Amino acid sequence: MEQRLMEPGKRLTGKVAIVTGGASGIGAETARQFARHGAAVVLCDVQNEAGQAVAREIQEAGGTAEYRPLDVTKEDQWIALVADTEHRYGKVDVLANIAGISGRPAGVTVSPGVMTGVEMKDQTLESWNRIMEVNSTGVFLGTKSVIPAMQRAGGGSVINISSICGIIGSFANAAYHASKGAVRIFSKSAAIQYAKDQIRVNSIHPGFVDTPMARPGLLGNESGKARMDATPLGRFGKPYDIAMGCLYLASDEAAWVTGSELVIDGGVIAK
Repeated sequence: MEQRLMEPGKRLTGKVAIVTGGASGIGAETARQFARHGAAVVLCDVQNEAGQAVAREIQEAGGTAEYRPLDVTKEDQWIALVADTEHRYGKVDVLANIAGISGRPAGVTVSPGVMTGVEMKDQTLESWNRIMEVNSTGVFLGTKSVIPAMQRAGGGSVINISSICGIIGSFANAAYHASKGAVRIFSKSAAIQYAKDQIRVNSIHPGFVDTPMARPGLLGNESGKARMDATPLGRFGKPYDIAMGCLYLASDEAAWVTGSELVIDGGVIAK
């Protein structure tokens, strides 16, 4: 295989990328960075107005992007999305599985010494199943759906957002942690299965990142103080910090990277 050297400037020129969770937070910033670096981006979410706004922003900045509604738990929607993307752009090179939910009950308060989320004894089967369905099954369905298109393209990159809590445990929200642990190991299995097709599958493990989903557990409460104290670099992450990891894994610079865990956490689990 001919060695391709990195060219300065845009890093995803000519690539076609699907980004879930693209309406806000890490997903939106990843869509922006992918487009800024030359990819045609199909960003997906269930937040239609916000997703359309991100796509317009990218277009107005000179990038190529469109918004598509997608419930990541519905296999028929995944099949249609991938088929339409391949038909429109000729291929699929990158999938960033970023959509996810915390499972935190609406209006939950954070008590001193307790992390956000519910204790296991208070976790309902319904909420457990919903968290696993979105965070784990959604990643499985997305990965499964893009494999044939990536095989036809001669390879590709699947980037699955897990969490540091997919590697280590925490005080509460066991369902969320379990769902992210599943993403970690699933990514390794998929990487091994499809390495022969030059399809790379990696997981990213963010620490405490200031996003709309995470913000209630970060700002103005004891949980946020504990999380800041646990972060050696002394600040919460930004969506940009994680998006740049996604950009690396999507690019040809990561051509020999598969089955890996990219931890971006300000040093939390180094301790």
